[in-house]
Amino acid sequence: MMSGAISLKDKLAQFQDHWSPKRIAQVNDFDVKIVKFEGEFTWHKHDDEDELFLVIEGEMTIQYQDREDVTLKAGELHVIPKGVLHCPIAKSECSVLLLEKSGVVNTGDAEQSDLTNAVEDI
Repeated sequence: MMSGAISLKDKLAQFQDHWSPKRIAQVNDFDVKIVKFEGEFTWHKHDDEDELFLVIEGEMTIQYQDREDVTLKAGELHVIPKGVLHCPIAKSECSVLLLEKSGVVNTGDAEQSDLTNAVEDI
Protein backbone atom coordinates (compact mmCIF):
# COMPACT_ATOMS: atom_id res chain seq x y z
CA MET A 1 0.00 0.00 0.00
CA MET A 2 1.11 3.54 -0.68
CA SER A 3 2.14 5.83 2.16
CA GLY A 4 1.57 9.08 0.22
CA ALA A 5 -1.41 10.52 -1.63
CA ILE A 6 -3.54 8.05 -3.57
CA SER A 7 -4.92 9.26 -6.89
CA LEU A 8 -8.30 7.66 -7.54
CA LYS A 9 -8.01 8.67 -11.20
CA ASP A 10 -4.64 6.92 -11.56
CA LYS A 11 -5.82 3.81 -9.73
CA LEU A 12 -8.99 3.56 -11.86
CA ALA A 13 -6.87 3.81 -15.03
CA GLN A 14 -5.01 0.62 -14.02
CA PHE A 15 -7.90 -1.75 -14.75
CA GLN A 16 -10.92 -2.20 -17.01
CA ASP A 17 -12.77 -5.19 -15.52
CA HIS A 18 -16.19 -4.82 -13.92
CA TRP A 19 -17.42 -6.08 -10.53
CA SER A 20 -13.86 -6.88 -9.42
CA PRO A 21 -12.91 -4.77 -6.36
CA LYS A 22 -9.38 -3.43 -5.96
CA ARG A 23 -8.03 -2.53 -2.51
CA ILE A 24 -6.24 0.82 -2.52
CA ALA A 25 -5.86 1.35 1.25
CA GLN A 26 -6.73 -0.03 4.66
CA VAL A 27 -8.17 1.83 7.63
CA ASN A 28 -8.01 -0.23 10.82
CA ASP A 29 -10.05 -3.38 10.02
CA PHE A 30 -11.60 -1.90 6.86
CA ASP A 31 -10.62 -2.01 3.20
CA VAL A 32 -10.94 1.02 0.97
CA LYS A 33 -11.73 -0.41 -2.47
CA ILE A 34 -12.47 0.90 -5.92
CA VAL A 35 -14.52 -0.97 -8.46
CA LYS A 36 -16.09 -0.39 -11.85
CA PHE A 37 -19.72 -1.39 -12.29
CA GLU A 38 -21.61 -1.98 -15.51
CA GLY A 39 -24.82 -3.95 -15.86
CA GLU A 40 -26.59 -5.72 -13.02
CA PHE A 41 -24.84 -7.46 -10.12
CA THR A 42 -26.43 -10.24 -8.07
CA TRP A 43 -28.99 -9.96 -5.29
CA HIS A 44 -27.23 -10.49 -1.97
CA LYS A 45 -26.79 -9.28 1.59
CA HIS A 46 -24.03 -9.12 4.16
CA ASP A 47 -25.32 -10.46 7.47
CA ASP A 48 -22.64 -8.88 9.67
CA GLU A 49 -21.40 -5.79 7.82
CA ASP A 50 -22.72 -2.47 6.55
CA GLU A 51 -21.43 -1.34 3.13
CA LEU A 52 -20.58 2.20 2.06
CA PHE A 53 -20.83 3.08 -1.67
CA LEU A 54 -19.41 6.42 -2.89
CA VAL A 55 -19.79 7.12 -6.61
CA ILE A 56 -16.65 8.64 -8.14
CA GLU A 57 -17.79 8.78 -11.78
CA GLY A 58 -21.06 7.87 -13.49
CA GLU A 59 -24.36 6.83 -11.95
CA MET A 60 -25.64 3.67 -10.29
CA THR A 61 -28.74 2.43 -8.54
CA ILE A 62 -28.97 0.21 -5.49
CA GLN A 63 -32.10 -1.88 -5.87
CA TYR A 64 -33.96 -3.05 -2.77
CA GLN A 65 -36.80 -5.52 -2.41
CA ASP A 66 -38.36 -4.02 0.67
CA ARG A 67 -37.77 -0.28 0.21
CA GLU A 68 -37.34 2.39 -2.44
CA ASP A 69 -34.30 2.06 -4.73
CA VAL A 70 -31.50 4.60 -4.28
CA THR A 71 -29.83 6.22 -7.30
CA LEU A 72 -26.38 7.73 -6.77
CA LYS A 73 -24.49 10.17 -8.98
CA ALA A 74 -20.83 11.25 -8.80
CA GLY A 75 -20.05 12.68 -5.37
CA GLU A 76 -22.95 10.91 -3.62
CA LEU A 77 -22.76 8.05 -1.14
CA HIS A 78 -25.11 5.55 0.45
CA VAL A 79 -24.74 3.07 3.29
CA ILE A 80 -26.44 -0.30 3.01
CA PRO A 81 -27.23 -1.66 6.48
CA LYS A 82 -26.09 -5.16 7.34
CA GLY A 83 -28.60 -7.88 6.60
CA VAL A 84 -30.45 -5.91 3.90
CA LEU A 85 -30.97 -7.62 0.53
CA HIS A 86 -29.79 -5.41 -2.34
CA CYS A 87 -28.55 -5.45 -5.93
CA PRO A 88 -26.31 -2.77 -7.48
CA ILE A 89 -26.92 -1.88 -11.11
CA ALA A 90 -25.32 0.59 -13.53
CA LYS A 91 -26.72 1.24 -17.01
CA SER A 92 -23.29 2.43 -18.15
CA GLU A 93 -19.86 2.22 -16.57
CA CYS A 94 -19.70 3.69 -13.09
CA SER A 95 -16.66 3.97 -10.78
CA VAL A 96 -17.30 3.47 -7.07
CA LEU A 97 -15.32 3.64 -3.84
CA LEU A 98 -16.34 1.03 -1.25
CA LEU A 99 -15.58 0.93 2.46
CA GLU A 100 -16.00 -2.59 3.81
CA LYS A 101 -14.69 -4.67 6.67
CA SER A 102 -11.60 -6.62 5.56
CA GLY A 103 -12.45 -10.09 4.28
CA VAL A 104 -15.95 -9.27 3.05
CA VAL A 105 -16.88 -11.28 -0.06
CA ASN A 106 -18.38 -9.04 -2.75
CA THR A 107 -21.33 -11.37 -3.40
CA GLY A 108 -22.19 -11.69 0.31
CA ASP A 109 -24.55 -14.57 1.03
CA ALA A 110 -25.29 -15.26 -2.65
CA GLU A 111 -24.09 -18.48 -4.18
CA GLN A 112 -20.59 -18.07 -5.60
CA SER A 113 -20.56 -17.23 -9.30
CA ASP A 114 -18.40 -15.57 -11.93
CA LEU A 115 -19.20 -12.31 -10.10
CA THR A 116 -17.52 -13.54 -6.89
CA ASN A 117 -14.07 -11.96 -6.90
CA ALA A 118 -11.23 -11.88 -4.41
CA VAL A 119 -9.92 -8.42 -3.64
CA GLU A 120 -6.73 -7.45 -5.46
CA ASP A 121 -4.31 -4.82 -4.20
CA ILE A 122 -3.35 -2.14 -6.69
